[in-house]
Amino acid sequence: MEHTFYKYHGAGNDFILIDNRGSGFPADNISYIEWLCDRRFGIGADGLMLLQEYPGFDFEMRYFNSDGREASMCGNGGRCIAAFASRLGIIGSQARFLAVDGPHEAILEPDGDVNLKMSDVSGVDVSGHEYYLDTGSPHFVRFLDSLEGLDVYQEGKAVRYSDRFREKGTNVNFVQQEGMKLTVYTYERGVEAETLACGTGITASALSAALRSGVSEGNYEVKAKGGNLSVSFEKSGAGFTNVWLKGPATFVFRGTIEGPSA
Repeated sequence: MEHTFYKYHGAGNDFILIDNRGSGFPADNISYIEWLCDRRFGIGADGLMLLQEYPGFDFEMRYFNSDGREASMCGNGGRCIAAFASRLGIIGSQARFLAVDGPHEAILEPDGDVNLKMSDVSGVDVSGHEYYLDTGSPHFVRFLDSLEGLDVYQEGKAVRYSDRFREKGTNVNFVQQEGMKLTVYTYERGVEAETLACGTGITASALSAALRSGVSEGNYEVKAKGGNLSVSFEKSGAGFTNVWLKGPATFVFRGTIEGPSA
């Protein structure tokens, strides 16, 4: 069995994308997905996505972390799968698709950026310079005066496997803020490593910065190790609505790979 795949990245956060409208991909084969995502023995990626048909939507997005397990929402993945759908001719410059956390809208910009509407956020737990919220995936956010010399893997792992988060896990973001500009480094659960950018993490960091600064609406420019993104939002009570994540969604290459035997 052969599978055609496409490789995309969103600011260095890279993905394997597969057109699964024929439902031929073995989505329940955790070890196979893990192998595909392996950077030494497989294709290599932070995660894998299946584009599938779903009534009432342009498509459905199913996302799997590099550990092979189906996961919560991925913001950069959502932007990349919208670009992928456009490449396949499924959509034009706009999309409405279904993900694990509900419906999303995407707008493909002429310059290649994709603007993705994220889920509303109902509330944020705040403790000093630390925040915890769900932007489609759970995120812990810690503000620091400087990120220089920070060991993101070790510090992120310590939080992710702390008593508070060990059972269900969390993504961990370290943020340096200068006004409406942020620098964000992220440790991702499921990948269990630092990634070059994390869309839901960048969104969580921007919303946390808004609370920290008393900003009720606006647009944060965000620098990740893999590139630049932006987050716009409106505050609504204890949460946020009209949240949009914008940034690049880049096609890398297309290929075929032999799947597991039946």
